Amino acid sequence: MDDFLQTYGFLIATMLQAGLLGLSLYFPLQAGQLSLASPGFYAVGGYAAAILLTNPAFAGLRDTLGNGMFPLTWLAGAVLGGLLGVVVGVPALRLRGIYLALATIAFVEILRVVALNLTVTGGAVGIFGIPQAFGFQDRWQYIFLFLPLLLLTLLFARQLERSRVGRALRAIREDELAADAMGVPPTQYKVLAFVIGAVLAGLVGAMSAPFLNTWNAKQGTFDASITILAAVLIGGSRNIWGPVVGGALLAAVPEVLRFLADWRLVINGLVLVVASLYLPQGIVGALERLGRPRPPQRPTPAPVSAAEVKS
Repeated sequence: MDDFLQTYGFLIATMLQAGLLGLSLYFPLQAGQLSLASPGFYAVGGYAAAILLTNPAFAGLRDTLGNGMFPLTWLAGAVLGGLLGVVVGVPALRLRGIYLALATIAFVEILRVVALNLTVTGGAVGIFGIPQAFGFQDRWQYIFLFLPLLLLTLLFARQLERSRVGRALRAIREDELAADAMGVPPTQYKVLAFVIGAVLAGLVGAMSAPFLNTWNAKQGTFDASITILAAVLIGGSRNIWGPVVGGALLAAVPEVLRFLADWRLVINGLVLVVASLYLPQGIVGALERLGRPRPPQRPTPAPVSAAEVKS
């Protein structure tokens, strides 16, 4: 078991991390909002953790709290992500469709440029030497952080779907005008879904900074936005397991095919194309359809001859 975790533990932790980021995009999609802002909140959460864990200004706090500093960084990442989600979400969610996607991409790029030009974030070099959480000796041990968070997030998403809020989000996704006419305030619920995704992305970023041991502006880019969106679409955007499956798949394929060198990128692209063409509801959606019993087919009536019609 130890040999297996030493060999594949980092990959498993990366797959769990990718599933969590996919879920951060899943919540806005529940309200019909195509947001690509998750990498921005992820980067902010990571920077918050990296600064708290390495900046000399917080040395006294680190000495006082010890390992308690790590939960504090998680809280800081989640809170900053949520606050930024409100600041961005209230004006941005007045937009719809591709215009919202463009606005959130612009938000990610603005954060990247700001991080590149600030001293506290390390500029283009970034922040190095981030201490490992709780003194972990191997990065596969982050499975014990990412897996409980993933399970809690899935439980929260399931309960949310079954609640009044979840029903309101589905109503807005299916027909926003009809939902508004029935007394469901679309803006309030869309901002709520956006903020939930932002809190989760910020929290994952705060956990990921020690996991990666370094943090820079490359963590929140347009490419990361497209990767997370692809994970959700491949896995399925209408089921809570879809982002998890899609994120794990996209994280695993390049590593599994590493022996193919640069050809693995070609195969990774082919996976995206095939899934988009033949699995429009995602992998989980396709599996759901296979598991449903087919409705009984009505017998086709026999053709009526001309003689029968005359009689």
